Amino acid sequence: MFDLIVIVRVPESDDIASVADSLARMRPLCLAEDGCVSWEAFQSQDDVGRFVLVERWASRAHWEAHDSGDAIQKIYVPEIMPRIEREVHPSTPVSAAQ
Repeated sequence: MFDLIVIVRVPESDDIASVADSLARMRPLCLAEDGCVSWEAFQSQDDVGRFVLVERWASRAHWEAHDSGDAIQKIYVPEIMPRIEREVHPSTPVSAAQ
């Protein structure tokens, strides 16, 4: 498995609703991609301009292939990227047995 956390900040309040809508439209496209196990976007209740994307892919190769898919090329790059600041964190679940 390859897990990814993306922290998104929308600096301009006028862009928040647009980014939220774009992320919602991305979800079914991502879930339909080969190797996508789960893909969720969360919006903070305390800071509505902050979103957290939680993605799980069958492998890093699947996630890398996701970059050329419609969700990224038709929505994320043109609609979201110009409006955000982001941190991308490939991640590992914390478990009791380490």
